[in-house]
Amino acid sequence: MATAKKTTATKSKKVADGPKPGEYAGKIVDIDVSSEMSESFLEYAYSVIYSRALPDARDGLKPVHRRILHQMADMGLRPDRGHVKSARVVGEVMGKLHPHGDGAIYDALVRMAQSFSMQLPLIDGHGNFGSLDSGPAAMRYTEARLASAALAMVSESDEDTVDFGPNYDGQLSEPLVLPAAYPNLLVNGGSGIAVGMATNMAPHNLGEVIAATKHLIDNPKATLNQLMKHVQAPDFPTGGEIVGLEGVREAYATGKGSFKVRATVEIVKVSSRKMGIVIKELPFNIGPEKVVERIADLAKAKKIQGISDIIDLTDGQTGTNVVIELKNGFEPEDVLEKLYKLTPMEDAFSINAVALVKGRPQTLGLKELLQVFIDHRIDVVTRRSQFRKAKATARLLMVDGLLKAIIDIDKVIKIIRGSDDATAAKASLIKDFKLNDEQATYILDMPLRRLTKMSKLELESEQKELKTIIAELTALLKSEENIRALISTELTAVAKSYATPRRTRIGA
Repeated sequence: MATAKKTTATKSKKVADGPKPGEYAGKIVDIDVSSEMSESFLEYAYSVIYSRALPDARDGLKPVHRRILHQMADMGLRPDRGHVKSARVVGEVMGKLHPHGDGAIYDALVRMAQSFSMQLPLIDGHGNFGSLDSGPAAMRYTEARLASAALAMVSESDEDTVDFGPNYDGQLSEPLVLPAAYPNLLVNGGSGIAVGMATNMAPHNLGEVIAATKHLIDNPKATLNQLMKHVQAPDFPTGGEIVGLEGVREAYATGKGSFKVRATVEIVKVSSRKMGIVIKELPFNIGPEKVVERIADLAKAKKIQGISDIIDLTDGQTGTNVVIELKNGFEPEDVLEKLYKLTPMEDAFSINAVALVKGRPQTLGLKELLQVFIDHRIDVVTRRSQFRKAKATARLLMVDGLLKAIIDIDKVIKIIRGSDDATAAKASLIKDFKLNDEQATYILDMPLRRLTKMSKLELESEQKELKTIIAELTALLKSEENIRALISTELTAVAKSYATPRRTRIGA
């Protein structure tokens, strides 16, 4: 058996089981190398899978993205407030929640701000956040705040809707998942490479995904065909055209599949005698510089005939605009077919829908992804309703106490003034006004000026409103059917606020 000598400064079986202080000081412990390597590698693999590389199927976020959004919300960087330096956000996230280096944090922040990477950007960036062909400016030059869509991801975190856990040093707490008011994993997609597995998720149209989610809420036994009436294919922020749906359907059924995406082009007259091909949209993650360079190399090597010039007019305002001038006598359709075949103007996108479900990586189809989100929202809405009911009940108790006291405010003041201490005053209030301990304490802690200015009508109005809220929440919590209906209504509101027309066309 292969063994190795290892001092107590490193991990061993006996030491890991909890030796007494100094028990192995200065000693050498024999361990099995294969066992040690296996255990250490498994621990490393699990850490990479769970803590870094794979998104959670519920909110569609990796830990670094979740921590950025949570910390920015904690900093008050809302859409209606000013931008702050990205370096400040990165520093806060790194110092409090994610001690893995500023580069990784800034890269994640930048991606969430790029409209060509995200179907629904979660960060509102100000400054140079890069393009498909070039990287962003340094974090000291750019500024950021939460985009309005991000509020739908984080806004209910403070209502006991999700579990929190300790940060890396145990001094702070962080959410283990965000409430996520829409299926972010399907909407924005994502990619990651873990140990022994990887994920690659395509972005989708928000309105279509929400329509499919609502259909599944109303019809839990819905088939894939029924769901695909709402979500036919991915929708890339850069547009393009999907060629064939066989691979898409396979991906939606099994979690794995591949399909082709083509550039969107126009055949136009570039002069009175010459025809040309204008590239308006490119496949996802393909930049115009890469395409122009490839076409130029092919034309120079004479693998593509008929191209006289290539002009890249792409800019941040008008989007992709690459003009390919053709020589006289060449048919644009023939040249275009070769361009699709030999250049990145046609590119394959492979879906590998691996995400964490209850802490374990799973390959999920379309229905499974939607169901995980629905289950998550049921849990979130249930916990949110319980929190709000408990808060309203606690407030109603105080209002009831105030209404008892406000009837004879002079007597309350007289009792407080005539008592030797707070304990005696509390006991007298409890006895004379039939209050409980919490109500009496609340009245004693209230400044006198507030107590004397209180209106009985205002308190009665608040009492009525609180009773209505409690009754509505009680009825909601008694029926999962009502909870599912509320989730559907809230999804409709999200779609109304953030849905956009489909950008990627679906070809034959």
